[in-house]
Amino acid sequence: MGWLAAGDTYEVALVEGRVVARSTSAKSRTKSPAKPSGKVERTLPAEIRDRPEVLELQRFAEWLDRHAVECAAQVDHWMVSSLPVPTGLLARVWPDEAWQAALRDIVVVGAGPDEVGFLRDADETDGLRVVNLDGETVRLAAPTVTMPHPVLLPGLEELRALAAESGVKQGVEQIHRATWLKPAGADGRARSVTEFAGAEYRSWFHLSARATSLGYRISRSSVVDVVRDAGRIVTASVGMSDPYTEEKAWTGSLTWHHEDDRHSLPLSEVGPVAWSEGMRMAAALHAGRTVPTDDAR
Repeated sequence: MGWLAAGDTYEVALVEGRVVARSTSAKSRTKSPAKPSGKVERTLPAEIRDRPEVLELQRFAEWLDRHAVECAAQVDHWMVSSLPVPTGLLARVWPDEAWQAALRDIVVVGAGPDEVGFLRDADETDGLRVVNLDGETVRLAAPTVTMPHPVLLPGLEELRALAAESGVKQGVEQIHRATWLKPAGADGRARSVTEFAGAEYRSWFHLSARATSLGYRISRSSVVDVVRDAGRIVTASVGMSDPYTEEKAWTGSLTWHHEDDRHSLPLSEVGPVAWSEGMRMAAALHAGRTVPTDDAR
């Protein structure tokens, strides 16, 4: 995007997500806003802040920010749910920088467990190009791929090692996402986990703010996360104390239930993805608790 005239003495452009201005007193101009020939002002001059060109660019910058967040959220949803995604769809959205930032280096799996690698390119003619576990760039021609949750990823430790060696940085956290495996000796008849219960917050509002900032929802007296696990919708819930009867707030036990059933599931029926995501939520809420001064030393 080039520079736009904003009045008689300034021109504006969108540079790294921010609207900037430069004086037009120097007549030499460049096609690239990244290296303008005129001196770029540190702040927008007051005389042009309300000009239509500036306001339109600011609205466009806000839209780009929202778009990037939405793209990352959609890829995160595909990954957490391990949903099949058409290769053609990935190819169509790949030219969009926001989509590409969210998708680049996400681990995809094709028709078989050996067809796995870091996504590097998507083209409607050639399909997907990935870097496999051998470090080679190969083509995936499968009509659909999945972006598995890390607890379901084949060769997760190898993928982490390869990522460390090659400096891979994922736009959507996948291979380094915090995960929990259900303990082999867990009581399958139990219906709750209390490992992270009892985290104290200064108030119910602080606890709910922590939950929503992490992307979770508040439903009645619980913090909830809805997860698709093996084709079924499962809701993980962490209890909250009553905001009307207590000055402070505490987290409760972690439970799971199916979409169409309010009764909590026996732990034996909680799948690996639902277990991991539920424990991840409970641990994150516990980490944000109010730490007493004596404990903080």
